[in-house]
Amino acid sequence: MDLKTASALRRLRLVSGPEAISFLLLLVCSVLKRTTDFNAVPVMGMVHGVLFVLYVIFWADAWSRAKWSFGTAAFYFVMSVLPTGGFFAERKLKREAESAVIASRARQEGIVNA
Repeated sequence: MDLKTASALRRLRLVSGPEAISFLLLLVCSVLKRTTDFNAVPVMGMVHGVLFVLYVIFWADAWSRAKWSFGTAAFYFVMSVLPTGGFFAERKLKREAESAVIASRARQEGIVNA
């Protein structure tokens, strides 16, 4: 895995957690808006919107650089629209990055011929 691909996957991983948290907070604010006088939906909506747009931009960049199959790309996109999906996407991206580092080190040491 080259440096630009690793950077694209890292950016996607780093934005997926905050995006999921902002989605959950937006849902809580929506419930509070309807049950109390507390209305933080405009603020949380904007925060979540910015994080979601960043996620989609980083997702598209990672898709093109990592050369994911359509199914893998669709999985990561679906994870962005589920309330806790960002946490699962972050965990899976972290595992992929760790396995890529292990494979790269194995190739460098001549253990694996791939």
